[in-house]
Amino acid sequence: MILTLDIGNTQLFGGVFSTDGKLKLKFRKTSKDRSSSDEHGLFLRQVLRENGIDPNDVAHIVIASVVPEMNHSINSACIKYFDIRPLMLQAGLKTGLKIKVQNPKEMGADLVANAVAAVAQYPDQNLIVIDFGTATTVSVVNKNKEYLGGIIMPGLRLSVLSLVSGTAQLPSVEILVPDRVIGRTTVEHIQAGIYYSALGMIREVCERSAQEAFNSEKPMVIGTGGFANLFANAQVFDVIEQDLVLHGLFYIFQYNQTSCQ
Repeated sequence: MILTLDIGNTQLFGGVFSTDGKLKLKFRKTSKDRSSSDEHGLFLRQVLRENGIDPNDVAHIVIASVVPEMNHSINSACIKYFDIRPLMLQAGLKTGLKIKVQNPKEMGADLVANAVAAVAQYPDQNLIVIDFGTATTVSVVNKNKEYLGGIIMPGLRLSVLSLVSGTAQLPSVEILVPDRVIGRTTVEHIQAGIYYSALGMIREVCERSAQEAFNSEKPMVIGTGGFANLFANAQVFDVIEQDLVLHGLFYIFQYNQTSCQ
C-alpha cells in the first residue's frame, strides 16, 4: 500500500493506493490546528484501521506540502508510527514534466502533483487545470508535458472571509450555486458575487490561456479541489477530477521508486 498526503493550508487530504494504482481510501483532516507528530501519527493509523486497512500494510508514503511548518511533525509521524521515511515532493524528483517557470523551486507541490496526474491521465493534450482550494490555482501544461506557468488567486472561502473581515456589516455565507444572478438579500448578493465572479474567471482564464499558450487551440480543462463540483453544470470543465492531487503523488512515487526502496 502507498499512503499519499497532500498538506494544504486548510486541510490534509490523504489517500491509500494499492500497488496497481487503485485508490482504496481517501480522507480529510483539518491542517489548521498544527498537530504534533504523535497526534498526526495516531490519526493516520486510526483512520486506516477504521476503514479496514492495516497500517502495517503501508510500505511507502508520499507527501506534497505547501505548509512548511507542518513538514517536520508529519515527517516525524511517518518515521515513528510507520517506520517509513516519506518521499517529500520537492525540486529534484522525477515528475515526467518539463518545468518552464522562472524558478521551479517556488512552485507549490500541489500544482506539480496536479499537473503530473493530468498529463498521465490525459496524454498528448494541451491542458488547463483549475484547483479550487484555499487558493484557486490555474496550471497550464502543453501536449509536450511542459508546465508553462499558471495563476494564483484567492479561493472562494477566502473571498468570503475577506468580505466579512474587511466590512462592518456583511455576514459570512454558505458557498453555493445561486438560483439567480441578481440577489434580493445581502446573503444572496454575496453568494451570487462569489459564484459568478469565479465562473467568469474560469471562462476568461481559459480563453486567454488558450490564446497565449496554445494559439487559440482549445485545451482540455480539468477542474479539481473542494469547490470544483459547484461548476459541474456550468459547461466550463471537460472533466472534474476530485482526487487529482492524490493520483499525482502516486505517479510521482512510481517515477521515483528507486529512492522509495
